[in-house]
Amino acid sequence: MKRISRLIAVAGALTFAITGILSAQGRSAATRPAHPTVMAHPMNAQPSPSEQRDFFHGIATKLGTTSDALESSYQAAKQANPKLTRGQFVSANMVAHNLGSKHPAITTQAILSGLQSGKSLGATLQGLGLSQQEAEDAERQAKRDAVTAQRATS
Repeated sequence: MKRISRLIAVAGALTFAITGILSAQGRSAATRPAHPTVMAHPMNAQPSPSEQRDFFHGIATKLGTTSDALESSYQAAKQANPKLTRGQFVSANMVAHNLGSKHPAITTQAILSGLQSGKSLGATLQGLGLSQQEAEDAERQAKRDAVTAQRATS
């Protein structure tokens, strides 16, 4: 009897151990799928032309132009400098608008040319005759103006 009890206990323990091992090797519910899921709105998607015009609407009003004219200027500048971002373009226009009357050398085209050559906005402004502090202040003011213009149209 002892022998049968031991045999049953050993068989039960082996069955329990094998079941545990097999279930541990199986696929759990928390594992990730082999392929990533498709995003509904990809991060690198280009905005539609109407979204770009909406983006430029408040800024265009601030600059005294139309969003279509600003959009076409952006597309032309983008052709010349494929790395140009909308933010850089807006900053260049805002800085030129803010400083153009005091510093005639600071134009949108001069700033865009500096950006195209690989310089930062600050380095470009310094190259056009501003001090480092004046360049930083001009960048900061351009960002504030752009945010204010965007909020005015939202």
